[in-house]
Amino acid sequence: MSHQHGFVRVTAASPEVSVADPMENVNTALTMLRGLPESDVVLFPELSVSAYSCARLFHQRALLDECEQQIQRLCEQAPNKKQLVIVGVPVKVGSALYNCAALIHGEKVIGIVPKQFLPNYNEFYEARWFASANNDLPATIEYAGHTVPFGTQLLFTSMIGKDELVLSVEICEAIWMPIPPSSLAAVAGANLICNLSASPETVGKAGYRRDLVTSQSGRCIAGYAYAGCGPTESTADLVFGGHSLIAEGGHLLVESNRVGDTAPTIRSSHSITSDIDIERLQTERRNTTTFPDNDRFLDNRTYQRIAFEVKDHNSEHLLFPVPATPFVPKASHALAERCADVFGIQTCALAKRLELLGSEPKSVIGISGGLDSTLALLVAVKTYDLLGLPRTLIRGVTMPGFGTTDHTLTNARTLMTELGITQTEIDIRQACLDEFQDLAIATGYQPFDSIDLINDESLKKKSSNQLSLKAFNKAINAVPAEQQKDLTFENVQARRRTELLMNMGFVLGTGDMSEIWLGWCTYNADHQSMYNVNCSVPKTLVKFLVRYVAEHQFEGAAKDTLFSVADTEISPELLPPDENGDIRQSTEETVGPYELHDFFMFNLVRYGFSPAKVLYLAQHASEWSKDYSADEIKHWLTVNLKRAFSQQYKRENVPNGPKVGSISLSPRGDWRMPSDASVAAWIRTLQ
Repeated sequence: MSHQHGFVRVTAASPEVSVADPMENVNTALTMLRGLPESDVVLFPELSVSAYSCARLFHQRALLDECEQQIQRLCEQAPNKKQLVIVGVPVKVGSALYNCAALIHGEKVIGIVPKQFLPNYNEFYEARWFASANNDLPATIEYAGHTVPFGTQLLFTSMIGKDELVLSVEICEAIWMPIPPSSLAAVAGANLICNLSASPETVGKAGYRRDLVTSQSGRCIAGYAYAGCGPTESTADLVFGGHSLIAEGGHLLVESNRVGDTAPTIRSSHSITSDIDIERLQTERRNTTTFPDNDRFLDNRTYQRIAFEVKDHNSEHLLFPVPATPFVPKASHALAERCADVFGIQTCALAKRLELLGSEPKSVIGISGGLDSTLALLVAVKTYDLLGLPRTLIRGVTMPGFGTTDHTLTNARTLMTELGITQTEIDIRQACLDEFQDLAIATGYQPFDSIDLINDESLKKKSSNQLSLKAFNKAINAVPAEQQKDLTFENVQARRRTELLMNMGFVLGTGDMSEIWLGWCTYNADHQSMYNVNCSVPKTLVKFLVRYVAEHQFEGAAKDTLFSVADTEISPELLPPDENGDIRQSTEETVGPYELHDFFMFNLVRYGFSPAKVLYLAQHASEWSKDYSADEIKHWLTVNLKRAFSQQYKRENVPNGPKVGSISLSPRGDWRMPSDASVAAWIRTLQ
């Protein structure tokens, strides 16, 4: 893990506690710190130096003096002087005693933050022991041998690569408040919030605590680290669970075991560690243009910024979840929810558009037997069911061409039959051959640069100048597979299909977002339709959507066929099959693995990461379908970038369709870029 990619490593620790024994508690903290050499920030729980449950002992001078002495020892003996260590400690200031967080760095305390909200209800009695922080606090205090900044509006800053870490601290009860202090600190710039807590375990509280931490990280567009006291606190009336959590931007990154969960109770010291992506948070804030509007709520609050420096390190491991398939959740329940959401959005979007076509809206879909057209057909069928309309108003058109295989043609026919739509089948090969002949006459075109349509008499029908389809098929099958590359040959078929569909009625598009990003479509052919229900669905999710609908909506032959479609090789089927009649033209062999392309697209579009960082993340992603070498990933990322830039002109002219996820490529929505932009600066980051 290197700071150059914007990651900061944060640990939330729950130490074994000796109640009212600061020396022993600092010994424990030092032991834990020696085991955390690569953490940039280490957060301990509320009042971790003294223990939270000291009660009236907080008013004993011996305890308070010992706490200050041990803080000084912690400053001197902390093993990593570039590490920011945050501990909880009682601090006397004049005639008041405060429950505080002390921030230690470089052999001194660089700031002390007192607790603002003191719970004094039910099991809590903090107002008996401590004063609540208010606006009349001194700006500095003398503590542990230094003059230390003191207050609730302190921000601690450090450069993490090219991005600035801005850290703020709040203590326990603050996150339960209607307006947590961290909300205002985030508006003031804080992108990492640390909460020192002593939250006792009661039935149902852990789930609420988890929701608070996760949702606050989302609202603040920040990292949020929460360290909770453990079960070695006094248990006279309460049990503390040792529950620690780290979240980022509304997502829980890591969570500790706690008292009362299904795992064995941990009574010894333990911690959780995660990397937090400061660059991603800052990008998200810039994208959320309403975020700066909250400045108005700061009123006259002034935050003091205190700089510190963390030591860069190059751990081989990134402690941050990087899923290889960001569009496809791994957990089965989450995947089912994702599929239900997407399918629901697609059907509702299409329903509105169909209502504008009259009382009996007719639609047309080209059915290839592949994934994308199958998903569009399923959406159409369920939309007509939703509107109470007969499925026969949907016309499915399968148009066998030179690359169509028996497998996909059979699947297309079966689907149309089983789903009860109107069926049409048009063999486009003779019409395409006639167009090849016209092109040959006009331009000298020769398919695959080897078939002479003008002078080869063996290709012509007897007593006619018309070409023989049978002879032409024989000729193209004689072309070696490695020479079967001909964009015109493919485009003529694609445009013939679209022409037929457009002349039949309201065409539903089938192209997915991955194809749109890569420009893997023929301009003014499968590139166009009257409405595209798949336009924001990435290729890696299409397969799971088809499977989800098959599993939950259909039975019998329809279900079996849908599973067969989901297992079929991805191909445009525009080039001839192999000698066994199987698909020869593999899209992924040509353009690259879609799981890589979807990963690249997500991180480039969603977060604006540099290609260098995308490459770094891809190398640390988990659960790829195969082992990719660094060179492979770099190669396909370069292909992705070049195609994404060069094919923007196609994205400038795409039909309407619903946004279903966090990104969209519609020029009317999320994605606007000039078609003439150069990719050079992006490619240079990979060199």
